[in-house]
Amino acid sequence: MPVTLHWFLPSSGDTRADPRLADAVSALSGTADQRRDRDGIRVADPDYLGQIARAAEQLGFVGALTPTSSECHDAWILGAALAQHTERLKFLVAFRPGLISPTLAAEQAAAFQRFSGGRLLLNIVTGGEDAEQRRYGDGLSKDERYARTGEFLHIFSELWRGEPVSFAGERLWVDDAVLADPPAWPTIYFGGSSPAAIEVAARHAEVYLTWGEPPAQVTEKLDRVRASAARHGRAPRFGIRLHVIARPDAADAWQQAERLIAGLSPDQIARAQAAQATAQSEGQRRMTALHGGDVSALEIAPNLWTGIGLVRGGAGTALVGSYDEVADRIGEYHRLGIDEFILSGYPHLEEAYHVGEGVRPALARRGLLADAEDPLAGVA
Repeated sequence: MPVTLHWFLPSSGDTRADPRLADAVSALSGTADQRRDRDGIRVADPDYLGQIARAAEQLGFVGALTPTSSECHDAWILGAALAQHTERLKFLVAFRPGLISPTLAAEQAAAFQRFSGGRLLLNIVTGGEDAEQRRYGDGLSKDERYARTGEFLHIFSELWRGEPVSFAGERLWVDDAVLADPPAWPTIYFGGSSPAAIEVAARHAEVYLTWGEPPAQVTEKLDRVRASAARHGRAPRFGIRLHVIARPDAADAWQQAERLIAGLSPDQIARAQAAQATAQSEGQRRMTALHGGDVSALEIAPNLWTGIGLVRGGAGTALVGSYDEVADRIGEYHRLGIDEFILSGYPHLEEAYHVGEGVRPALARRGLLADAEDPLAGVA
């Protein structure tokens, strides 16, 4: 199976360094024009995000992840808006089950599918941190949230059959819920490293997502998911979430990597590391353990760099190197069983071109793209 490349829509803002590396976005105030003038921040407005979406489509990315957090624009509305300015690009909408009913979520997904021409993908985000969930009035524990997610996805998938659904679980219930004339099914993407997360993935995920860990650790995690899914008679596909810093010459790529974190003070790193040390998310703990705050040992595997994760929560690793080196690493993950790659880079507009015009041709030469004869010929 060829690889599928997706891009990322930075709905909390963009810059030539990660906006969260120095808490830049959350500290900004004032008008959009004033914010643009401060530290080179690019506001996540319709014009800029539209530029990224159209570039991703032109460059042959299949889809774009619209993230969810209290720092981001609503992923449903953002995806629906940008679908009107693109023709082929799919939108991997991240959302939190339990904050809305499964019936309403199914209705939203069905409407998105109909009005976008079948361009919806769904990234289910259970939520790894109690503090983040409490911002939405959700007081369940982490394991309780995963149990609720399982019930949510059961109801959601049953509704797609087009028949009335009645269900009474520990957390969710519906009585004679109906989704009229369901359109094409939106593929379910799901990630999580804890035992509770892997059990939900085993039962419901069509694409299991991991953050960018070294190949040996990824192999161990995928084996656990495969074994758990097999007990339910299922075999999900696999995807990975990575940043990318790719250049024609490897030295230039590494210089750019260093520039991304050059402005960080030891105090900023220490504060971020202290916050990450208390994370409830197993995935976040695994990310933090990759570097341990040690700025002298950030390349943890060939071309796999953890500098972004020094202060950024969530996905904190990047593939860094020449176009050919990055393509080699993608090929290595592909051999482990990973087919889908959700990529990003700072700034997201320019880095999309580096991947689209540099890495994709290198992947095509390795026979890893479906449209290998022309790296810019539509969807990969």
